[in-house]
Amino acid sequence: MATDGRPAQPKSILRGHKAQVHAAAFVRGNERLVTGDADGFVIAWDLAIMRPRAVWQAHDNAILGIAGLGRDRLITHGRDNKLIVWKFTADEEMRLSTCVPLDVSPEPRPQPWMFHMLTVNTMNFCAFSHCPASPLENSHDPAEVLVAVPNTLASEAIDIFHLPSQTLQHTIKLGEKNGMVMALSLLHLAGILTLVAGYENGMAMVAQLDPQGTWNIKYQAQPHSQPILSLDVSPSRDYFLTSGADAIIAKHPLPPAPTVPLPATPTTPLTPADTSKPTTSSGCKDPSKSLLAAALSNSTPPAKPTPAPTAPDIQTQPLKKVNTKHAGQQSLRIRSDNRVFATAGWDSRVRVYSTKTLAEVAVLKWHAVGCYAAAFAEVDPVPSSSSSSKQVREKGELDSRGGGGEAAEGDDKDKDGEGVGSSKDLISVPKLVAVTVSERRIRQARTAHWLAGGSKDGKVSVWDVF
Repeated sequence: MATDGRPAQPKSILRGHKAQVHAAAFVRGNERLVTGDADGFVIAWDLAIMRPRAVWQAHDNAILGIAGLGRDRLITHGRDNKLIVWKFTADEEMRLSTCVPLDVSPEPRPQPWMFHMLTVNTMNFCAFSHCPASPLENSHDPAEVLVAVPNTLASEAIDIFHLPSQTLQHTIKLGEKNGMVMALSLLHLAGILTLVAGYENGMAMVAQLDPQGTWNIKYQAQPHSQPILSLDVSPSRDYFLTSGADAIIAKHPLPPAPTVPLPATPTTPLTPADTSKPTTSSGCKDPSKSLLAAALSNSTPPAKPTPAPTAPDIQTQPLKKVNTKHAGQQSLRIRSDNRVFATAGWDSRVRVYSTKTLAEVAVLKWHAVGCYAAAFAEVDPVPSSSSSSKQVREKGELDSRGGGGEAAEGDDKDKDGEGVGSSKDLISVPKLVAVTVSERRIRQARTAHWLAGGSKDGKVSVWDVF
């Protein structure tokens, strides 16, 4: 980011799509940026070298959504009424084409191995959402997942499928007059399956599944006068944000965790023991007879049972909403550290806002036409691949003992004081550390605070922000 008053410039521009970019996601520990376009093509970009590693046509029509599922699977959702789970491993990449859609391929591009394919409704332009099938599963690499998509027949209803069984688990209809479902988020909130939905009339709703199998509305509000284009739930799971075709960005509450009522304490007063009651052979009063006598002699009426807690009223007020003066912001994404969020604007700008105040903190201008997709890399102070950082440190120690090696450009802290090569990590290692160019690039790709913006021009801008 520029700090001397000059406009910020992207770290890199990725050129390869022939059609407008509709979806983007960072996967595999930020090693890959996966983008999808209006022709159904998917490109997996290697962020260490900013080049395509895998290219294939996943769908026959525009791609609505992309998400990684662990390190070996990828979900794509297209307007050809298909949702597909692909095998996406490093070995699978080796056999795929690297010829981008802009270039004419002399032979058909192979596809990765297909695990599952669902036939779904895509009339709404609403992308899917997914979560682990059980709240106890590993959220980063679940074995079973639930997938939420608009209903096949009724565009205002929502279907939830189970994978890998590919069975329909729930069909939810939260209202009759809200119009089409425009945005979804499915998650477990305090162990309860929760659905967040945005609708064509600007309504945002939250519903939860109770033990009896009924979906109960916990929150509904209509801060938007135009259709909701996107929404995202905070990593802290205490609020969610919505953006629409109007200029409003709204912050909404999520229902708190349910409280379990404590059992009622007995209120029956104790009565003095009656010395006239018979005693046991040891000279002590018979405990069973004493308790019975105390109960019979008590004239106080029994305490009324505690009524079961009633369901709280439906919340109807957002936490905050602001008029940004910029209509048509979509693909809203909250960064994993919960500090900022970004939107892709029809006015060709990618905007960054504070999650606390909803104030605009950056405007990223490079594209000349509208932006449709935005994605944040996961910010993690501890890189996912600790083995590679360990090898870098060990190699530096060996070279320092031998008196050789060259200075590494990436051994200083990054902009936030984080990263593998911080002074804290290398406190016992001399400054002269031999780090290959490849290792340095991979480390930068995994630890940088990437923000990607996909545009109607088919280009993807990659920014390193904050």
